[in-house]
Amino acid sequence: MKPLILLLAISGPALAEPMPLDPAGFATHDPAAVELGQLLFYDPILSGNRTVSCATCHHPRFATGDGLALGLGDGGIGLGPDRKADPDNLPEQRIPRNAPALFNIGHRDVTVMFHDGRIEVDDSQPNGLRTPLDSDMLAGFDSLLSAQTMFPVLSPDEMAGHYQENDVSLAVRQGRLTGDGGAWDIISQRVAAIPEYRARFADAYPMRDSIAFTDISNAIAAFVDTEWRATDTAYDRHLRGDESLSGAAKDGMELFFGVAGCGDCHSGPLLSDQQFHAMGTPQIGPGKAARFESHQRDDGRMRVTGRSEDAYAFRTPMLRNVTRTGPWGHAGAHDDLRAFLRDHAEPGSELVSVTLPDLPRAAPDFAVWDEPAEREAILAAVTVTPMPLSDSDFDALMAFLGSLEDTSAIAGKLGVPNSVPSGLPVDR
Repeated sequence: MKPLILLLAISGPALAEPMPLDPAGFATHDPAAVELGQLLFYDPILSGNRTVSCATCHHPRFATGDGLALGLGDGGIGLGPDRKADPDNLPEQRIPRNAPALFNIGHRDVTVMFHDGRIEVDDSQPNGLRTPLDSDMLAGFDSLLSAQTMFPVLSPDEMAGHYQENDVSLAVRQGRLTGDGGAWDIISQRVAAIPEYRARFADAYPMRDSIAFTDISNAIAAFVDTEWRATDTAYDRHLRGDESLSGAAKDGMELFFGVAGCGDCHSGPLLSDQQFHAMGTPQIGPGKAARFESHQRDDGRMRVTGRSEDAYAFRTPMLRNVTRTGPWGHAGAHDDLRAFLRDHAEPGSELVSVTLPDLPRAAPDFAVWDEPAEREAILAAVTVTPMPLSDSDFDALMAFLGSLEDTSAIAGKLGVPNSVPSGLPVDR
């Protein structure tokens, strides 16, 4: 059989070294804050229409994702692959990008969030973070992970809903995000109106005399950081010297960090260089266009930096539990991990292999990838050189990726609560 092509960085096949994850890189959190964050994470009270929680798109049943290529937020019914559009409140579009997994995202070495890195550590900023809000960015976030939490609640397609539907979405539409009467203030007031939440915030943050959105996001971050730490994989035990990888998994590790060049980008303890690379990954769905734009492209990192050399580049994902977090790619265009690897090896060679929930009136989901000029632009942005890779090499790489599973981390430490203080339904 003709070998496929594995893509290597232009710098060549310099051998990478596997590096153990430092558990000291995780913060220590007050259990009261973690338990509070658990309730907030699963409580739809944070969404404009009180129908969507963080867990809707990041659920332990689906390895902290939603099992969909592109999810349905506000206007969806059901959970995971069973989620469908509500005929009485149709979403305007799908969520444009695949829901990323949450494993280890509270570690100190994580410096960027979202597929395009629009939130990142930046020591030149007064609060140490760069976000799309710039000077409107609130102070008081404990971490990069905490700051990330404030953006899904503002997205009409994710949690806010559409502007004629509720007070949060109307505030977002009018650009009122911070300050009295802003979207975050409205959400905070909702939470503060619930006696159990007031008591729990007083316990977790006794020095605070009111509940701000930063308190909500800090609690959620404390929960996520604690709940989904994946540190007990066969690979991690190998690095600690507790046991040794053998057979195909060992061969795959040597290939991964050796001549295959995977470790050039999937480097360091988190198996990610926290950088952005154009890999020719297929794009489906509505893309990332501003409301005044009509295209369906997703230009990736370029939408953040404005630099043409960043076109179609996306963050290198971390890989623990990667075998469980499909569909794969920034748009979830592959529901088979081996096919995704083969597409990395030869971009454009594998058929897009996902089924999307029906969404009436949505723009054609494959409009970009089926358009020759758009597809060619995505593939032309790839800046890597080829190397032969055989089917047996793919077998070994798949075995190594299997050694990155930590099933206890998928289940989490606290799990899904039986109920939440708002009394709203919990996604189970």
